[in-house]
Amino acid sequence: MGLEMLPDESRYTVGALKEQWPCREPQLRQLNAVLSPTLPNPPALVAYGAQATGKSSIVRSYLETSRQRHVIVQCKECVTGRHLLERTAAAVHQSLQTEAVKGDAETYTGRCENISALVSHLQRMLRQVDHYVLVFDGIDRQREAPPTLLPALARLGEFITNLTTLFIVRHAPPRFLHHPGVPHIHFPSYTRNQSIRILSNEPLDIFESSFPEDMDYDEETHAEDKDWLWPRFCAAVWDSLAQSCARDLSSFRDVCHKLWRPFVAPIHKGDFGTRDFSRLLVAQRKLFQDESALSDSIIATPTAQTSVVKSKSHDLPYYAKYILLAAYLASSNPARLDQIYFMKSTERKRRKKGGGTARSGGGKPSQNRKLPRHLLAPSPFPLDRLLSILYAILPHDFRSTIDVYAQIATLASLRLLVRAGGIGGGDPLEAGGKWKVGPAVSWEYVQNLARTLDFGLLDYIAE
Repeated sequence: MGLEMLPDESRYTVGALKEQWPCREPQLRQLNAVLSPTLPNPPALVAYGAQATGKSSIVRSYLETSRQRHVIVQCKECVTGRHLLERTAAAVHQSLQTEAVKGDAETYTGRCENISALVSHLQRMLRQVDHYVLVFDGIDRQREAPPTLLPALARLGEFITNLTTLFIVRHAPPRFLHHPGVPHIHFPSYTRNQSIRILSNEPLDIFESSFPEDMDYDEETHAEDKDWLWPRFCAAVWDSLAQSCARDLSSFRDVCHKLWRPFVAPIHKGDFGTRDFSRLLVAQRKLFQDESALSDSIIATPTAQTSVVKSKSHDLPYYAKYILLAAYLASSNPARLDQIYFMKSTERKRRKKGGGTARSGGGKPSQNRKLPRHLLAPSPFPLDRLLSILYAILPHDFRSTIDVYAQIATLASLRLLVRAGGIGGGDPLEAGGKWKVGPAVSWEYVQNLARTLDFGLLDYIAE
C-alpha cells in the first residue's frame, strides 16, 4: 500500500517520518496500519529486530507524531518483575496526570504486587481514555522475570479494551507470548547501501575551524566537497572494517567518526586536494588495516615507547588472541584437569581426601617443592583439545564466519605456535598433530595478552 492510498492524516504522519527515518518506510506503514487512530487496534503488538535497527526510536517518533496517548517503559532499568509492574503503573499514572486526563487516576496508591493488581490499576486509570498504547522496550532483557510475565502482559488488552500493549524485543522466539494472532513488525539490519545513505545525510566537515589561506574556498564549496568526499569515505570504511566487525549502524557510525579526522589530515597540510580521494585512500591505507578503531577504550593509544611485547599482543586479531591463550593453557595445564577448569557446569573446587578434616602427609611438610607451571617447559597438546578450551574460555558464542584453522596457521607462521609432532608428514592441521606454544610466548607475554582482553588468566592456570 503506497502513501497515496492512506488517509490524509496518516499520509502526513508517514510522510513526515519517512524523511526523518530513511529506509524504514515499510515499517512505518505497518505501524500506521496497526496503530492507526481511525482503525481498530490489536490488543498486543511485537516489534523485533537486531541491535541498532531503529525499533525504539521509530516507535517513539510515530507515537509522538500521531499524537497518541502512550507511555514507554524501559525494562532494562527495572531490577525485578515486581519493579517492572510498579514502574508501569506509575508511568501510566504520571502520563495521564501530565495530559490532564485525571479521572480515577488520582486513586493510584503506588503499590502493584502482581499482574492482577496492574490490571485493576489500569482499568481504573484508563476508564476515560479512548485509546492508550503501553510500550515495553527491551522486555526480553528483563531481569528476574517470572516465566508467566510475558504471556500475562500480552493478555492485558483482553481485559482493557482500549489498551494496546507493544513489545520491543531483539529476537522473537516462536510462541513466546503463548498467544496466537499477535502482529509482528520486523526491523531488519541495514544493508551496505542503506547504512551509507543514512550516514551521508549528516556529513562531517573537512575543515574544523577555518579554511587554509592559500585556498580559494568558501562555505558553498566546502559543503559540496564534504557531500562528495564523505560517502566515498564511508563506503571504504564499510568494505574494509565494518562489513565483518561493525555490522550495526551505531558501530559503523562510531568507526567512521574515529577515522575521519586522521583521514583528512593530509588535506589540512595541503598534500592532497578535497577531490583526490583515490590518492588519499592509498596514502591513508594503514587506517583501514588497523583494527584498533573497532574497540572502545578510555586508555590512550600506545606510543612508540610501548614495549615490544605489549605492541605484539595488540597487533593480533581478536580471535587469534583467544586461540593463543587457549594454546598456552593447553600447554601449561594437565589434560586431566580440563574438566575442573573449563567445564562451565561444574564448580572449580577440589575435594580433600578423607573429607575436610584429613591432612595430607600426616601434618608433615612436603619434602618435594613443586615449581610453578609457568616456569616449566610447555607440553604438547592435540588440536581438538585446543579447540575445546577455546570454546570454553570465549565470553560469547563463536561466530560461524570465523576460520579458526586460518587463524592457527597465521599463528604458526609467526612462530607463536609450533608443531611438536604428529602422524605422518602431511597437513600440519590434521587431527593427529601435536602443538605447543613457541618460545616467544612467555608468562609475561600471556599476562599482557590477557589484560588486553580483560581475561582472568589466573582463574584457569593449574596450581
